Amino acid sequence: MKKNIPYREQLIELSKLYKIQEIKSYISSKKKLTTSQIELILLKNKVRLPEHSYNKKKISEIKFKEQVFTNILVTCSLIIFVMSIISTRPYIKSVTNQIKFSYVAKEYKSNKNQVKKENSNSGFKDRNSNKDNKISLDTKITLNLFENLKYDLDSIRLGESVKPVYLSKLPPDLKNLKSTSKRKDTFIKIMLPLIIDENNKILENRKKLFKILGKPVNSMGEKRWLKRRFEDYQIKNEDIAELKLRMDIIPVSLAIAQAAKESGWGTSRFALKGNAMFGQWTYGKDGLKPKDSKGTDHKVLAFPMLRSSIIAYQKNLNTHKAYGQLREARANLRKENKKISGLVLVSYLESYAATGKEYVKILSSIITQNKLTDFDNSILMNTNRDKTLTL
Repeated sequence: MKKNIPYREQLIELSKLYKIQEIKSYISSKKKLTTSQIELILLKNKVRLPEHSYNKKKISEIKFKEQVFTNILVTCSLIIFVMSIISTRPYIKSVTNQIKFSYVAKEYKSNKNQVKKENSNSGFKDRNSNKDNKISLDTKITLNLFENLKYDLDSIRLGESVKPVYLSKLPPDLKNLKSTSKRKDTFIKIMLPLIIDENNKILENRKKLFKILGKPVNSMGEKRWLKRRFEDYQIKNEDIAELKLRMDIIPVSLAIAQAAKESGWGTSRFALKGNAMFGQWTYGKDGLKPKDSKGTDHKVLAFPMLRSSIIAYQKNLNTHKAYGQLREARANLRKENKKISGLVLVSYLESYAATGKEYVKILSSIITQNKLTDFDNSILMNTNRDKTLTL
């Protein structure tokens, strides 16, 4: 028969098991504690006293159970920690990308002219210099910038945010890039952030519109804001329903496809000299005369920068009577909570060009072959305006 442990020893074992510092201190100082004092300290620390004498095996069982509980607690804590790391990884990656972008953008902003000078003096060689030795310095700087920023379309297709790089003009000799896919990718990288940014501004105004309409009474400032929007979207009689139809985005895939078609993927004379990305006509002074425009007075509308061309294009599709069906189709997509897709809306652009249905067919082909709908849900990197890069 196994011998039971004395009651006092059981109490001391319990104090060690539950790590009662007070009893440990007394024992270390060689002070003699009575059984009652030990009991009192254990009760104060909410340790249940033994109801009968425990043998060594029982004490070991208690220790084992306590150790199992501790191990489970540590394991759970470790699992929670790992899960938190996994869940915050996208955020950490996003912050890291923003820091990287801010650093590179700051360097290019502060040394924009110096970069050109240094690259000119050093010969500016990159991994593609042998293949594309006819491209100009501006094109090389653009390609180098995108590489430094790790601006990659495949990553964006997988959900990465678009870098807020806003070019004022196209590189003058994109056509000299021998690789067609590289030339197209560069064109998309230039246009993508500009189109998304202008769409974001429209969405901000749209959000504000519905907020104002949801109020029973509007302030004078809100009424003035509404009046300006009616003027912007060329709406008479302050028709709210029409304003809702017109104040909306043009899907990224459709805008890129039309820019590619109208500018020859950024190689046309109108695009390079007048930032005319969408082939809009004008009969005024601010335009470029087509070389083969015999018997006509029209010109292609020129702009001071690429962004201006995008703004005018969006306004054209959102206001001209020829695109009323496009706007209605877009509104129906919103009502049905469906994606505003370029492939859906492109069929309403027969009036954009004299070739009509053939034009729509070409645009659809551009969108499909270049997988442009992948960018319809793309978002810009969440960064402050002063941390964007405009060149």
